[in-house]
Amino acid sequence: MLKKLLIAFIGVAILIGTIVYIKLDQFAAMEEAGANMVMPPTVVTAQTVNEAQWEEIIPAIGSVSALQGVMVAAEVGGRITRILFESSDNVTAGQVLIQLDTSSEKSQLVSAIADEELARNELSRQKKLLKKNMTSDEAIDRAEAQLKDSVAQVGVIKALIDKKTVKAPFSGRLGFRQVDLGQIVSIGDPIVTLQSLNPVYVDFSVPQQKLSLLQNDMDVRIKSDAHPETIFPGKIAHIDLEVDPVTRNVQVQALAKNTDEKLRVGMFVNVELALPEKRTVLPVPATAVLYASFGNSVFVIDEQKNEESGETELVLRQQFVTLGTARGDFIDVTNGLKAGETIVTSGVFKLATGTKVVIDNTLAPEISLDPKPRDS
Repeated sequence: MLKKLLIAFIGVAILIGTIVYIKLDQFAAMEEAGANMVMPPTVVTAQTVNEAQWEEIIPAIGSVSALQGVMVAAEVGGRITRILFESSDNVTAGQVLIQLDTSSEKSQLVSAIADEELARNELSRQKKLLKKNMTSDEAIDRAEAQLKDSVAQVGVIKALIDKKTVKAPFSGRLGFRQVDLGQIVSIGDPIVTLQSLNPVYVDFSVPQQKLSLLQNDMDVRIKSDAHPETIFPGKIAHIDLEVDPVTRNVQVQALAKNTDEKLRVGMFVNVELALPEKRTVLPVPATAVLYASFGNSVFVIDEQKNEESGETELVLRQQFVTLGTARGDFIDVTNGLKAGETIVTSGVFKLATGTKVVIDNTLAPEISLDPKPRDS
C-alpha cells in the first residue's frame, strides 16, 4: 500500500514539474518577444503654429434696458367698459388700450354745453341792451365772466372724457394685462407695462484704466446665452462723467439693434468693445494645451533620424508655455512656442515626451475664432 502511494506521489510531482517547466518556457518566450517588439507610433492630429492679427477687445457684462418703458396707469377713476388689447401686443403711439365709462360725464357735458349756450345768448342780449343804454358795463362784465366760466366747464368735462380713453403714449410692446372688463380703477392704478424694444440700451461698466480708449459711437457687439447664434451690433451712446469710487469702474451705455426683439429688459448679456488697433498673437487650439497646476504645456512634434533604420521619425517634445487671452476655440501663447512649430491639437492628456507619432487630421475637431452651436 505504501509503495503504491509513493509511486502516485512521484507521478504527480513529475506532472507538476512538467507543467511548471512548460509555463516558464512560455514566459521566457513572451519576455523575449516583448523585448524585441516595436510599438507602432501613436496617431495624432496636428497643426502648424502661425502668427495672427487679433482685434483688441474689452469684454464686459451688461444688462438690457428699454429705450422707453412705462407702466400705463389710469389718470382718472372709473369702470372699465372696453379692453382693446391683449398681453404682449405690439401697439403704436396713440392706440386705444382701454375705455372707461363716460356716461355720467357725457350727461354733464350736455348740461355744460347748454349753460355755455345760455351764457353766450345772455352776453349777446346784454350787448344789444348796452347799445340802447338799457344796461351797464357791469352787467356786460358779469355776462362775459359767466360765458368764460361755462366754456371752461365744457373744456374740463371734455378733458375728463378724453382721459377716460387710455392710449399708448408711444409705440412698443405691451406686457401682461393687469385689469379686467368691468373692474373699477382709481387714479394711478396700473393697467399694463409698455416698452420700446428696438433699439434697446445695454448698460455695462469698464475699468477706469480703459477709459481713455472709449468714445461715443464706438462699435460694440452684444451676445446673449439665450440666443448664442446671434450677434447684436450697437454703438456707445453715453459714457458716465463719474468713476465709481468703490469699484473704480465707469458706467457705459450702448444702443443696440434689436430688430426681432430677442433681447428683453433685464437680460444679462456679454459685451465686446472692439478697439481699432490689432495685436500680433500666436494662437493655438485650446484642446492642444495640457493644463496642470505645475505649468501648462503643449506637445511639439520634432523630426528625428532613427539611428538603426536611418528613417526620419516624428517624436514628441513636451514644451511648457505661458498662456494669454482666449478667443473662441483658440488661446494665445505668449511664451514658450515659436511660429512654424507643429503641435498636437487633441488628446494631449495621454501623450509623453519621446512618444513616436504619425499625423492624421481626418478626424481633427473643427475649431473657430467664433464658434457657433450646432442645432440640437
